[in-house]
Amino acid sequence: MSTTTLRLPDHLKRRIESLAAQSGDSAHAFMIRTLDETTERLERQREFDAEAQQRLQHMQETGEYLTLEDVRAYAQALVRSESPARPSPRRMGPEELKRFRASIQRAD
Repeated sequence: MSTTTLRLPDHLKRRIESLAAQSGDSAHAFMIRTLDETTERLERQREFDAEAQQRLQHMQETGEYLTLEDVRAYAQALVRSESPARPSPRRMGPEELKRFRASIQRAD
């Protein structure tokens, strides 16, 4: 285990100490837990963003997409312990795909 020194503003140190005391932890344990939770959350967010970018790229290349209604029906069936078939991707027509690609370029 390595050691790192943090210089905390007094107001932040007081807030940490207060929250740690309320949860029955030391300030050190509170900071370790908070750093771990924040790191986990940021890592998951980066993974999510990377996957979303890959899926958007695939959609731009192929024009394939799933509707919210199809995904919702599939998810609800899974929750009911059913074994539904995965929804089939739909495909944009040439003009729709052209408009979609143009809207993505405008958003960038």
